Amino acid sequence: MAVLPRAEIDVAPSLVTSLLTDQHPDLADLPVRFVGHGWDNFLFRLGADLVVRLPRREVANALMVAEQQWLPGLTRHLSLPTSAPLRAGSPGSGYPWHWSVCRWIPGAGGITVPRARRAPAAVPLAHFLAEFQRPAPPGAPRSPVGRGGPLAARDDVVRARLASLPGVPTGSLMDIWDRALAVPAWAGTPLWLHGDLHPANTVLTAGGVLAGVVDFGDLCSGDPATDLAAAWLHFDAAGRSAFRAALEARRPTDPATWDRARGWAVSMGSALAASSDDAPAFLSLGLEVLAAVLEEESGAPAVAR
Repeated sequence: MAVLPRAEIDVAPSLVTSLLTDQHPDLADLPVRFVGHGWDNFLFRLGADLVVRLPRREVANALMVAEQQWLPGLTRHLSLPTSAPLRAGSPGSGYPWHWSVCRWIPGAGGITVPRARRAPAAVPLAHFLAEFQRPAPPGAPRSPVGRGGPLAARDDVVRARLASLPGVPTGSLMDIWDRALAVPAWAGTPLWLHGDLHPANTVLTAGGVLAGVVDFGDLCSGDPATDLAAAWLHFDAAGRSAFRAALEARRPTDPATWDRARGWAVSMGSALAASSDDAPAFLSLGLEVLAAVLEEESGAPAVAR
């Protein structure tokens, strides 16, 4: 059974206040409140408009450093709010890793909004990617888990995951995966990638409009198809159509890239479905993604839920 990684350190509001007092004293009087955590970071609301993000595992420290190094410049021109660091924090007060103060984006996590109600976010998300996916310099980070790289590098693990999932039409999904592997690999300049653009890393308004994109911990460079998998990660058929049309209007994209993007959706959906026994929302998301991938196949069998 998959288990959320354990925190390697305890962080209380008092520690956050101590770090702020030492490094950003102008923020130290603001109220601090714990609001949750993901795999990598604790989140503490800071006043009404800010959030403090602190790694809960040593492996996330390098990801936080990369965000601090690259994101402020990458997001400065964007029309959409993001969780880019506004203030950078370093180890201190007994806390061993780097941390950041970021903008708090009001709204609901996209994963809490039903798929059919996310359609208003499709065009803004496409516009975000058209703005964000710019050529990356030679020193840009590369994903340690292969995001942005060739799909062939994850062939064995995807096939094993698909074969292990009960109630999934493995043969149909393998056909889609094989099609993605067969198209030419990305041969263009590596582009900047969010790297983990699933619904939990977006914030939506009450009407389903995209309010912001958060958690760039998998920031990397490479094949834009990795992020274009968002078409299947987020949306139903109508939303996917709007997303694709909006992106094509801003940046024409060849069919092979869309085929690879669909392959990335198979990879990510199968990973979520196979690795989220302890996280029902992500398990459901994984099965939804696989069903969305199959929707475009004539007479595709359903994915059991």
